[in-house]
Amino acid sequence: MELIDVLDSAGNKTKIMKTKPEVHQEGLWHNSVHIWFVNSKKEILLQFRSKFMDNNPSMWDVSVAGHVSSGESLTQAVIRELKEEINFDLNPAELKFIGKVKIQSVQKEGTYINNEFNYLYLIRKDLNISDLHLQAEEVTEIKWLPIPELKQWVQEKRADLVPHAQEYEILFKELEAI
Repeated sequence: MELIDVLDSAGNKTKIMKTKPEVHQEGLWHNSVHIWFVNSKKEILLQFRSKFMDNNPSMWDVSVAGHVSSGESLTQAVIRELKEEINFDLNPAELKFIGKVKIQSVQKEGTYINNEFNYLYLIRKDLNISDLHLQAEEVTEIKWLPIPELKQWVQEKRADLVPHAQEYEILFKELEAI
């Protein structure tokens, strides 16, 4: 069972490790990585989360995301999650850190508490999504979506789009430079 480093509310490690279910049942602070792909056509890669996911099932979300395992660096977590979810081998030189957000949410009638520091990354790459292999337990589908269309989805607060208000703001600001 994967262990996760428990953090204090400022993001410092507490030297306590818990399983992912324990972290979310107890509402403990922890780290995650969110990786966004953008291609030369100015499209964002989105994933449609499996209906079996603990949080935000059957919703469109960040290209790839996941928890940082205990003792793992942020870059190691990015590399692992990319390999697990879409079978993509990352050249770390392609990875750009774009920001960090502190989020709190409660789902599943209070039984899933997400207190998380999300480290945001951007990869500029023209991926052929038919070459990728999806982790069926987590990802049902992936697709490229034009940036203006994603902005519209965010403005409309689409019911099937995971709400990441602060994250979208950072992402769109970064994409203005493209």
